[in-house]
Amino acid sequence: MNALHSFSGRCPSQRTRLVRCGGWLRWGVVALLLVMPSFASGELIPTPDFSSHQIPTTEVPAGSGVGWEFLDVAVLVVALSLASYFALVTRSRRHLFALSFASLVWFGFVRQGCVCSIGATQNVALALFDAGYVIPVSVVAFFLLPLLFTLFFGRTFCAAVCPLGAIQEFVSIKNVQVPRWVDHSLGLMTWIYLGAAVIFSATGTAFLICRYDPFVGFFRLGGNANMMIAGGMLLLIGVFVGRPYCRFLCPYGAVLSVFSRFSWFHVRIPATQCISCGLCTEACPYGAIESPVARATPGEASRGRARLGWILLAVPLIIVAFTGMGALMRVPLSRMDPDVQLAEQLRKESMGLAVTTTDASEAFRNARRDERALYESVIAKQDRFRWLGVMLGAWIGVVISFKLVSLGIRRPHADYRADTKNCVSCGRCFWYCPVTEGGTSNPASGSIPKEPSQLVQIT
Repeated sequence: MNALHSFSGRCPSQRTRLVRCGGWLRWGVVALLLVMPSFASGELIPTPDFSSHQIPTTEVPAGSGVGWEFLDVAVLVVALSLASYFALVTRSRRHLFALSFASLVWFGFVRQGCVCSIGATQNVALALFDAGYVIPVSVVAFFLLPLLFTLFFGRTFCAAVCPLGAIQEFVSIKNVQVPRWVDHSLGLMTWIYLGAAVIFSATGTAFLICRYDPFVGFFRLGGNANMMIAGGMLLLIGVFVGRPYCRFLCPYGAVLSVFSRFSWFHVRIPATQCISCGLCTEACPYGAIESPVARATPGEASRGRARLGWILLAVPLIIVAFTGMGALMRVPLSRMDPDVQLAEQLRKESMGLAVTTTDASEAFRNARRDERALYESVIAKQDRFRWLGVMLGAWIGVVISFKLVSLGIRRPHADYRADTKNCVSCGRCFWYCPVTEGGTSNPASGSIPKEPSQLVQIT
């Protein structure tokens, strides 16, 4: 007999109570099993009624509005018209300077550098390659209107409308002449920057021009410290070298230089009135005045043809070499992508190489996202950047080849003339020309000439 039976046998009353307790216990277990599903689903506690509660919506900052966009476009048209008039009709450096100040105030500090014709290049590139991207009409206008005016009147947008050019114009005090080979070499950067900006924006990777705008921090009175320092350095260089950003970095300026070569009207120096004093060459801080070039001798012409032939033979090799170099740049180029940056940050944190975490890495970990899936997507993106690197490398090869070919061609001319692709119609040569109405001095007499003839005029 087990213990339970012996215990029951000794105390019948206790056995009866035990049986009754067992019955209650069975009914309690059944009730608990019936209640558990309701408890698990949360129905045991009544659900509060939130039907009358207003769910808050995400607040999106209001944009400038259609009215402001139309006003910006209208101001742009007026400014371009005035700049073209002052540069080509009145030839007034003072008026261009005043218009530059007004453009700097409005497009720079009041509108805080946005919309910007330079940055609009990226929006247009993205709209051309991404059918789902809707580009504002005002952005299209800011991109096309300066090109249209340049095709008719030269780079008058650069003269007194662009705020980035204006802020550099005001610090251009003691200009030095940059050696021609340095000017040509650094001038390639504008085309390389243009190619990189178009490729990155067309693929939706990054807007390089806006990210690395050196002066927008000044316009908005705050911003990225590194870019503020870069902008300050450019302005310091601009005291001695005329408009370094415009000449060596501005991608939109590269496009304008092509349109300006075919402009219908442009500031020119008529040979019949030029006295060949060379003051305009010394006054121009942008190297946009070409000195006379004598016709080559038979020996020089023969050597020039041979040199040009070697350059043409080297063109395919240059393009292939830079294309290969671009293919090897897939990892550095991919670091412009936010996901690639996040993956590298997570890897450094996992290996203990990162000093601190970032907002992106903390948000990624808090969301409990899969790191393996992120790394797989990054590998796929790096494969895509290999082809982007190939395209950028080929573009750089084409740019360098074109520059070498253009330098290998000799263009003789017997007079001083404005280089239409580089001349920004700033009007500095108006002040220094001894026979123009706007000149400051006459080397022969020391007075301002009274002749109605103009050295610099529209042709």
